[in-house]
Amino acid sequence: MPRYRLTVEYDGGPYVGWQRQSNGPSIQQSLEEAAFKLCGQETRVQGSGRTDSGVHALGQVAHLDLPKDYGADTVLKALNAHLRPQPISIRAVQGVSDDFHARFSAIERSYIYRILNHPAHPALEEGRVWWVPKPLDAEAMHDAAQVFVGQHDFTSFRAAECQSDSPVKSITEITVTRSGDEIRLFARARSFLHHQIRNFVGTLAMVGDGRWTAEDVKQALDARNRAAAGPTAPPQGLYFLAARYPEETP
Repeated sequence: MPRYRLTVEYDGGPYVGWQRQSNGPSIQQSLEEAAFKLCGQETRVQGSGRTDSGVHALGQVAHLDLPKDYGADTVLKALNAHLRPQPISIRAVQGVSDDFHARFSAIERSYIYRILNHPAHPALEEGRVWWVPKPLDAEAMHDAAQVFVGQHDFTSFRAAECQSDSPVKSITEITVTRSGDEIRLFARARSFLHHQIRNFVGTLAMVGDGRWTAEDVKQALDARNRAAAGPTAPPQGLYFLAARYPEETP
């Protein structure tokens, strides 16, 4: 069966998350239903990473197998037609070999988190940023974020319901930058723990508003206790940016 790689963009607000669930609509379910309308067969769509309810994606990668070779352009147009008017868009489709797996072949994933740091609440960006009206020091947040770079036990930044076998992860890069009223955190690693980035952001915001220092962040990391770190930032500021595979350059 021909296998296709999809690059998917979506607004996570109306969904219970990426994974198909019984308590509401999911991105995976919507893609599988669109594929059924294309080929008339039940089709499993595998994603490169799961996103929670309210989390968005700019470059989620997924794959699916179809019963015949429709051609990448036809698959792209047909899936997008069947997805409308949902806030899900297939940005690219390409044929791939049978050994390509969106999740297991990925060697790196990257996310961004957007904070609107302005006294006035967002009008056009509601549901797509975390609004923090109190002024934040983005440079201090960036400096403190470097505590996370490298391999560490991230128990302090792991959700209680995380299903990962180990709390040890290696963060390749993390930056915090400001552009006008927006503060943006960028992070990349092979994989992340459940809520790890949102817990990073909630903790770094405490640095940004002067309550914590970089040393406090290091102490929270070393404590290996979720209660030692800051709060979990809300989902609407988080975006799955991209997944990278062995044949692709960093």
